[in-house]
Amino acid sequence: MVWGAILPEITYGNDYHEIHRVNGTMINEGKLAAEFLTKQGFLKYVVVHDTTDYGKGQNKYFSEYLKLAGGEIVAIFPVSPDQQDFTAELTKIKELKPDLIMVGGLTPLGVRLRAQMDRVGVTAQLAGVSGIMNAGFLEGAGAAAEGTISFHNGAPITKYEQGQAFLDAYAKAGFREDPDAYGPFAYSAATLIMDAIEKVGPDRAKVKDLLNTTKAYKSLVGEINFDDHRQNILRANVYVAQDGKWVYWPDSEYAASKRKLRLN
Repeated sequence: MVWGAILPEITYGNDYHEIHRVNGTMINEGKLAAEFLTKQGFLKYVVVHDTTDYGKGQNKYFSEYLKLAGGEIVAIFPVSPDQQDFTAELTKIKELKPDLIMVGGLTPLGVRLRAQMDRVGVTAQLAGVSGIMNAGFLEGAGAAAEGTISFHNGAPITKYEQGQAFLDAYAKAGFREDPDAYGPFAYSAATLIMDAIEKVGPDRAKVKDLLNTTKAYKSLVGEINFDDHRQNILRANVYVAQDGKWVYWPDSEYAASKRKLRLN
């Protein structure tokens, strides 16, 4: 039961009836990213992605949907996920003068890239999908994280029917950090499995068969409905870093035009 990996091929690349995924994929996030960013006026892009399957996938799906949305990618920089110095890449990016840099990677890459942009004098907007949408990016990038845009398949916990009850129980349990972006999906995946076991018993084949027919299952992240590849059907959401927190775009001061993104 996948609750965080977003490579589409996990569910759509094969027809394995034992694999299920409650979170969305790069297709959801990449499509929304392309449509949202172009509507904000960002038309000239550079993509910096790591050379893992994760980074390559982000580049693939974002690039495909960006072309359909009318944006232009002027350069793509594949980098090692553990690369420390981006002076060479950022110097070329500065010359290209893109409106936006899309990060196709995880938090460490996003933090290092953002930290070095100002030093080289790159003034482009920074965006990434759910790989950077966590407290680690905000803490690592510090004040420079402000205004970074991210896309994630989950809505804020408080937007869900069971959200506040979950947060109350989470606080009562004494956890020192807030739930991470994929925490609600992990919780929903676990409860889905446990409910299936309670219903049919500890029989792997029966549990698999029951999970394969999942429709309208009420979970923390809303209804779970698996398609014919056991992929949950949902939509992505937009977030922005504001005052050291990831804020749901519709609730942000950026959406209200009280603060401006770099292009503006």
